[in-house]
Amino acid sequence: MTEGRIQLLNKIGFVWKCRPSLTPWDRRFEELVSFVEEFGHARVPNKFPRNPSFGEWVHTQRRKYKHCFKGDASSKMAKDRIELLNKVGFE
Repeated sequence: MTEGRIQLLNKIGFVWKCRPSLTPWDRRFEELVSFVEEFGHARVPNKFPRNPSFGEWVHTQRRKYKHCFKGDASSKMAKDRIELLNKVGFE
C-alpha cells in the first residue's frame, strides 16, 4: 500500500486494528461455545458424530481439567483456559 493511500485512510479515521489469529485451542473453544448455544450444555460426547475430532478435543480438555483440580502437577492447563471453560459450564 502506498504512503498516499495510508494518509487518505488516516484522514477518514480508518482504524488500523487487525484481529489476531486464533490459536487452535481458541478455535476449538469457539466450537464449544457454539455447541453450548445449540444444545444448552457442554457435555460433548467423546465420539461426537457430527465432528469426531471436536469430541476428542473436548475429551482431552476434560481429562486435563479433572487432573488440574485433583492437584496433579502433570496437568498443563492454564488458569485462563480453566476460567473460560467454567464460563460455559464445562464438566
